[in-house]
Amino acid sequence: MNPLPDIDGYKSVAFSQATITELMIPSYSNFGGKIHGGILLSLMDKVAYVCAAKHAGNYCVTASIDTVDFLQPVEVGELVSLMASVNYVGNTSLVVGIRVISENIKNHSVKHTNTSYFTMVAKDDFNKPAKVPGLVLENREQVRRFIEARRRKEIKQSYMKEVEQIQMPDNYENCIELLQGERCIVAG
Repeated sequence: MNPLPDIDGYKSVAFSQATITELMIPSYSNFGGKIHGGILLSLMDKVAYVCAAKHAGNYCVTASIDTVDFLQPVEVGELVSLMASVNYVGNTSLVVGIRVISENIKNHSVKHTNTSYFTMVAKDDFNKPAKVPGLVLENREQVRRFIEARRRKEIKQSYMKEVEQIQMPDNYENCIELLQGERCIVAG
């Protein structure tokens, strides 16, 4: 399928899809011989930028990472492919969904290792938030991803309101009571 061009301020999902593939080398590994999660996060950030900047037509910055699920370890010598697409657009922000797969090049086994959602914000030449093009949804999968991203955004906003309400009780005895059954000892 050929990506649709920019149509009246809208771009198709296919227009900005991006894939990065990289060989996992020994210097990327931790003491257990697996690839560091930070290496994978860095690669995810790169592919999220490429995808978001292509859609926005502007420089983009990472505003948040809503979910990073490490499903399976990545081994030295495997090829890792990170596939990104715009799942949702707001006024100045985009949610980029990233699927990471790892391939053992000796036995050709492929495994899904990570899923992640990056919220990116487009910036203009003056480093101010820039309006992003709308998104053309061409199939049920793209509609599903858009709706799920919007729902995750709503849940995150609700969660942030709840986090603002978290306060330590004024009464120290109440704090000690709240810690009953937890795996901690209050020594002071």
